[in-house]
Amino acid sequence: MKEGALYAKVVEWSEEDQCFVGSAPGLLYGGCHGTDEKEVFAELCQIVEEAIELYQQEGKPLPPPTAGRDLANALQQIA
Repeated sequence: MKEGALYAKVVEWSEEDQCFVGSAPGLLYGGCHGTDEKEVFAELCQIVEEAIELYQQEGKPLPPPTAGRDLANALQQIA
């Protein structure tokens, strides 16, 4: 299992931007966007793995996992 599997990934349609927006709440802010939902998700998965690698290279602890949890409550605990 890749460590990225420990983090929830969200891809949603943005009316404002007229495209799909991908994010990984609790791990990274921002993310990716595009017109193809599956491509945005694939890109988001790659970005999550790269973010984890950066945390590890810099010797920083990873944020608490968000997958499999009540995301709203998990994010309140992080904030």
